[in-house]
Amino acid sequence: MNIETSQHHFIADIKHKVRQAQYEALKVVNTQLINLYWEIGKSIAEKQSENWGKAIVPTLSNELQNEFPGIGGFSVGNLWLMAQFYSEYQAVEFLVPLVREISWSKHITILKKCKDNQERQFYILSTKKFGWTKNVLINQIENKTFEKYLLNQTNFDNTLPETIKNQAHLAVKDEYTFDFLNLADEHSESELEQALIQNIRAFLLELGHNYTFVGNQYKVTLSDKEYFIDLLLYHRQLQCLIAIELKIGEFLPEYKGKMEFYLSILNDTIKLPHENEAIGIIICKSKDRTIVEYSLKSSNMPIGVATYQTSTLLPKEYQNLLPSSTEISNKINQYFDLKSFE
Repeated sequence: MNIETSQHHFIADIKHKVRQAQYEALKVVNTQLINLYWEIGKSIAEKQSENWGKAIVPTLSNELQNEFPGIGGFSVGNLWLMAQFYSEYQAVEFLVPLVREISWSKHITILKKCKDNQERQFYILSTKKFGWTKNVLINQIENKTFEKYLLNQTNFDNTLPETIKNQAHLAVKDEYTFDFLNLADEHSESELEQALIQNIRAFLLELGHNYTFVGNQYKVTLSDKEYFIDLLLYHRQLQCLIAIELKIGEFLPEYKGKMEFYLSILNDTIKLPHENEAIGIIICKSKDRTIVEYSLKSSNMPIGVATYQTSTLLPKEYQNLLPSSTEISNKINQYFDLKSFE
């Protein structure tokens, strides 16, 4: 190794150490700030329970801002949020250990936009695990990511190894929102595909974390015949190819057979030795959940069937389809491997 290369590695190593130190410092600052807000919220909540009245909060806000003019966060509104944060989280056993895991602004976003405690747990864990910014978090909440992950229809439990099964569930939603496409109500599969390609960044963001784009109309060959997969992606964490077929109508059982055919070719001719077997996602305009369930039951290849819409409205029937509280807890425990957060 020459001197120039050695110096390059030396400088890169120092930069990495500085960034790591900055990150660790930010984590410490965030933990201290959340601890402070938690204690202030606790004190306000306790005094409210003693019938002190609401006037104490504006007085406290004024005193704190006068005493600590260089420190923000002591407005009347923020103090009430601290009290609400403490009151609503302190009695929930699975939320208390998570209060120091993300920033205050992200906590407030979740506190305001999510009223269900298990939904709050999901978004806190997702924000920490995937490094979501506040804007990404807002987008995920508004697109009902929690519900769409819980309801996804796949056969992953029976077709994928334990090492990636739970993460694979998080890689497929039950419904995707393509409100960024500006498509007419009546559109062709080709128009849908091209619109997604032209909005590739928004498309990958809607799909979820760790997806990268490989190609569209991806050509595979078998017995001198050419076949084309609508979209081919790669999932970095799962380390596998993701084949996507787009359908503008209702899901039909024969779509599963076509996807199995594509996955077989990908596994035999495209997949690298160190990669896991390819996964298929069939995205349709609509689906009968019972037909999907029976179609996937007979497949030995990992496939998910989802729908798409071009607006942000969540179907009313979604709320009735949500699993029980116990089932939701089990899914969250599996998806996020909560031991890693202890």
